Amino acid sequence: MEHRFTGPRYTLGIEEELMIVDSASFGLVSGINSILGEDPPSGEIKPEFLESVLEIATAPCPDVATAASELAALRAITRNRARREKLEIGAAGTHPFARWEEQRVVSDDRYRGLVHSLGFVARQELVFGMHVHVGMADPEEAVHVANELRGYVPLLIALAANSPFWRGEPTGLMSSRVPIFRAFPRVGLPPHYAGWEDYQRRVALLSDSGIIEDYTYLWYDVRPHPRLGTVEIRAMDSQTRVEHTIALAALVLSLVKLLVEDSPVGGAALDPPWEALDENRWLAARHGLDAELLDPQTARRSGVRELVSSLHERLVPHAEELGCARELEGIGEMLRSGNGALQQKMVYDANRDLRELMAEIVAASGA
Repeated sequence: MEHRFTGPRYTLGIEEELMIVDSASFGLVSGINSILGEDPPSGEIKPEFLESVLEIATAPCPDVATAASELAALRAITRNRARREKLEIGAAGTHPFARWEEQRVVSDDRYRGLVHSLGFVARQELVFGMHVHVGMADPEEAVHVANELRGYVPLLIALAANSPFWRGEPTGLMSSRVPIFRAFPRVGLPPHYAGWEDYQRRVALLSDSGIIEDYTYLWYDVRPHPRLGTVEIRAMDSQTRVEHTIALAALVLSLVKLLVEDSPVGGAALDPPWEALDENRWLAARHGLDAELLDPQTARRSGVRELVSSLHERLVPHAEELGCARELEGIGEMLRSGNGALQQKMVYDANRDLRELMAEIVAASGA
């Protein structure tokens, strides 16, 4: 398998899936074709699976500050294009009251092929995520980092939880997106790979048999991305506030650096029991920042807030070397003020008005 794991290491790319909504009703609108236009100065604005969804993606950036500036510019461009059509842009893990039955699939063979192969499972995937790409300098390193990140996926899900409503109802979950997307095949926590050769062999087993076209049909929470030369973290809900997106990206970048430098390839890496990691993933989606996660080594449970605070302390020196210590401090603000899910619930609890909630999401998405 060809790859671009050749560096530079620790470049950063961010992708966000955003909602296209009517400016009066705040319901989803199949408006992607009216928003696409000339390419932005940097990065991409492109369609996703449904016509009511768009994706913005930064170019590979040398640091978090550059990625933050580019992401804010991409949000502004899409917002301005939407408003010319009396539309708005919103960001969250789910739309609070939209129904998948009313959405149109984009005219694209890849997406139509998904409906053909997955049926209802594909059509009901009305969710919105953010992805973070970190550049890697070696294929073994990329597989190693992806393996190690599996244990941190529940913390990322809990921090980024931003989808407590689905189809007009509170779900009781902080991230409804996680179980909705789990209906897809080849999602969730990836397997532990013995190394680059093992990864290639296992991908080839599926692709050579015709089950998947290529590795991009492995939609795991974290995966090596050979074509881009990155490790891609896909576990998180889209963030309403762009500063939350940037804080999470700074955390991921600093964490990858820690794993490269403090847990090198060939070291005594642990392979925690899959069932423990998967249970933590569920607990994080269910309870968000209030979740208590299981430590497979001690069989004890610890709160997400405590675990994140401890991780934050370990990451500060790495963030300082990467020049993103200020952006990483946004994680502390999320712990103090609440993540997107808690803020959505606070707005909803006042009047039980989902359109008011969606109006707030739209306003905060452009702030």
